[in-house]
Amino acid sequence: MSKIPSKSEILDWITANPALTAKRDIAKAFGIKGADRIDLKRVLKELEAEGHLEKRKRSYQDPERLPPVAVLQVTGPDNDGDLFAKPMEWQGEGVEPVVLIIPRASDPALGAGDRILARLTLIKGEAHHYEARMIRRIGSNPKRILGVFRTASDGGRIVPIDKGSDSEWRVAGDATHGAKDGELVEAEQAGPAGRMGRPRARVVERLGDPSAPKAVSLIAIHEHGIPDSFPDEVVAEADKAEPLGLSGREDLRDLPLITIDPSDARDHDDACYAHADDDPQNKGGHIVWVAIADVAAYVTPGSALDREARKRGNSTYFPDRVVPMLPDRLSGDLCSLHEGVPRACIAVRMQLDAEGNKLNHSFHRGLMRSPAALHYEEVQDAVDGRRNDRTGPLTETVLQPLYAAYDALVAARKRRQPLDLDLPERRIVLDDDGTVTSVAFKDRMDAHRLIEEFMVLANVAAAETLIEKRVPLLFRVHEEPSPEKLEALRETAQASGFNLAKGQVLKTAHLNRLLNDAAGTDEADLINLSTLRSMTQAYYAPQNLGHFGLALRHYAHFTSPIRRYADLVVHRALIAAHGWGKDGLRPEDYDGLEETGTHISDTERRSMVAERDTTDRYLAAFLSERVGNEFTGRISGIARFGVFVKLEETGADGLVPMRSIGREYFHFDREAGTLMGSDTGIIISIGQRVTVRLAEATPVTGGIALELLSLDGAAMPRGRQSPAGRSPRRRSVKARNKASKTKRKVKRTRR
Repeated sequence: MSKIPSKSEILDWITANPALTAKRDIAKAFGIKGADRIDLKRVLKELEAEGHLEKRKRSYQDPERLPPVAVLQVTGPDNDGDLFAKPMEWQGEGVEPVVLIIPRASDPALGAGDRILARLTLIKGEAHHYEARMIRRIGSNPKRILGVFRTASDGGRIVPIDKGSDSEWRVAGDATHGAKDGELVEAEQAGPAGRMGRPRARVVERLGDPSAPKAVSLIAIHEHGIPDSFPDEVVAEADKAEPLGLSGREDLRDLPLITIDPSDARDHDDACYAHADDDPQNKGGHIVWVAIADVAAYVTPGSALDREARKRGNSTYFPDRVVPMLPDRLSGDLCSLHEGVPRACIAVRMQLDAEGNKLNHSFHRGLMRSPAALHYEEVQDAVDGRRNDRTGPLTETVLQPLYAAYDALVAARKRRQPLDLDLPERRIVLDDDGTVTSVAFKDRMDAHRLIEEFMVLANVAAAETLIEKRVPLLFRVHEEPSPEKLEALRETAQASGFNLAKGQVLKTAHLNRLLNDAAGTDEADLINLSTLRSMTQAYYAPQNLGHFGLALRHYAHFTSPIRRYADLVVHRALIAAHGWGKDGLRPEDYDGLEETGTHISDTERRSMVAERDTTDRYLAAFLSERVGNEFTGRISGIARFGVFVKLEETGADGLVPMRSIGREYFHFDREAGTLMGSDTGIIISIGQRVTVRLAEATPVTGGIALELLSLDGAAMPRGRQSPAGRSPRRRSVKARNKASKTKRKVKRTRR
């Protein structure tokens, strides 16, 4: 009888012989024959169940994974012409994964030795372990163009839609990607730019009709001047970056810091972990760790990467794409806290008491390795008793302690009373072609709130540390409402039967009391919307003016340096405050903080407008096939030219033009924010429930025109039709006197 090898012996053999991992290879190596193969199979099954091995077809491999974005080196084609690559960064102890490159028709030719940045997909049941789609070749940075394709005898040309570009691009016959005349296309520079003639381009994606779904976000990017291609020197700097090791860092790799993000997240810049505090003097307390990607280690002050990140200010998010603040090599790879991969971080350890009060905190520059990259839904399912293979082993040891700490923070939040608006967030779902398949409101789970509370706590800790150490920083400032906006909100509340106290220092608790009183009533939407509109817009500044909405005296953004430049500034300030290295905030940077704060506040608003415009266009496209249908909604705005309505089903905003509101003249009262019918005396105001008919939806502009059918459940009165050919504004003396009476009616109504 042959001796069955131990589990460690089998693992050592697989590591030493990555090409001989089939069961028969293992049996031959250890001289196992006959019936003893059954025992070997049993041991291999146990190793697989324990997670030490993963079976692929008839071979056993180490299950450690590559990150979703990685740098690969092309190894060359096999006998069948398939192109393979190997990872440049492999942390596993088992066999190195085999990666099959899936080329697109528009991809440039690749050969052995080329390095590419690629997006990876784990594959099961094949001889290779991953399939890769090239993002770009390392060391190259072809310029991207968005324009309309025009056919020509020698191939075609591209007319850029960018207003600032007056040069057309030439496309060779074999580089058109099948584009047709008049189509909107995305192309990239082909070959070096010549001194003579038009520059050459290669079509990489056909977007079809300029009003087609995939064109929507690209048009918004160009329309608002959002930089969407990185300069060569920026990409070259990112490509030179290498993974950071332990030198000068604390080893945090044994802490089970998990990331929790949306299921479609491409980068992971924050991770968290919590456990019960073992300090006997803090019975029932918690220790919470929040680790954030150490972007400052790669993006140093004054570098090309730094200048471009500051220029962009932030990443911009659209339903179908992201315009990142940093190149993919950093945002999707080295600065992303991928599962099972060592990554540099700046972490904060916070001690909480049983009531959720932060007792103390400390910052650490370390190296972490996340054991799991989870998404919100599966985390919530696990805590609710529906565990899967990923969350099951982590539920008791990691997830439940996180939720225990969160429960304590919820109690502290209730005492603090931050503004508690009920404003559901829309989620636009697209298919592979970019067509809107559905519009829904995102579910708000405790898993979302948990991460939000931990991030707020870490942001407070960052601000407090830098204030204590007297190091300049950029605060996130949210000032209280102006007296004028507050008075308008008070009048709206009183007209709706509620009360907002006057003559006292305004606190968020007062607004929450108003929101709570209105909850569940017909006026709830009106009060929430009016409260939101009374708020000032948050901004970045070196002066600490507090955060009114969060009811916090000290607040700074620290938790998202991959996508916000403000957070990168705070990271640098922490590095300088702790003396961690030369990549911190420099004395010469202090004077420019005011200007930087103003600039990135502007870029944030630019992104918000671009994102809103894109959403409007997608919603208009989604509704364009339902013209003539009836919808319910709430009046969200009143203007001289018509009424704005927010549709309940999709959250889309449409306009009821003045000509579509019955057949009478409506007097607009700017101060009251109302319309009043001159014949019927009917008053139209914000928050009223309406039924409307969709008259028009224009995807190109995002415009939605509506016809008002009923107001608060009652059909709109017809009123008297104005004489044909005569404008309601040009009335007889008698008519003008009637209008004056109407004004007096409005005043009496307001009183």
